[in-house]
Amino acid sequence: MANVKLAIIYYSSTGTNYQLAQWAEEGAKQVGAEVKIVKVPELAPMAAIEGNPAWKAHYEATQDVPEATLGDLEWADAILFSIPTRFGNLPSQMKQFIDTAGGLWAQGKLANKAVSAMVSAGNANGGQEQTVLSLYTTMYHWGAIVVAPGYTDDSAYKGGGNPYGTSVTVDSEGNIVEDAKDAVIHQAKRTVTVAGWIKQGLQE
Repeated sequence: MANVKLAIIYYSSTGTNYQLAQWAEEGAKQVGAEVKIVKVPELAPMAAIEGNPAWKAHYEATQDVPEATLGDLEWADAILFSIPTRFGNLPSQMKQFIDTAGGLWAQGKLANKAVSAMVSAGNANGGQEQTVLSLYTTMYHWGAIVVAPGYTDDSAYKGGGNPYGTSVTVDSEGNIVEDAKDAVIHQAKRTVTVAGWIKQGLQE
């Protein structure tokens, strides 16, 4: 799978989804993918960020992480999204980025990419599954190939058991409750593997 290019595109206010992105990078590199981690632009006002110490700390700590561009979408054979849930839906930062991709979609440049998604929330019934499915609705419009982890590896069970994409719960201290690292690594590997099959098939 050395020829597969994976873009891990995330939004994170206090660091949970950045951690998931880093675990995914580890898994993707284990199967030989070329990986880039990029964050979508922050839209919240600085007053809001500075009013939350954890948000401010993470914002400052990740200044060197490149911001996602449409070029990253075009470059990638596979895309792995990582987002928090906002009322059972995408955070506005990720939605805004996706909404700028209409030109690529119109040119057919988003079709046949392998895509998958991960999510976090503050409690176990905080809308994680619905958020992933909401994102996948857009992927169907793109003509992308959704790569759900399902229960293709036992790591899914200790990682929260979400078949649509790894989901984690974050406690009041900002810690991930589930033992989710292996589930994320498996999801990344699976996404890269399927992307490799697609890419090989398109070249034949």
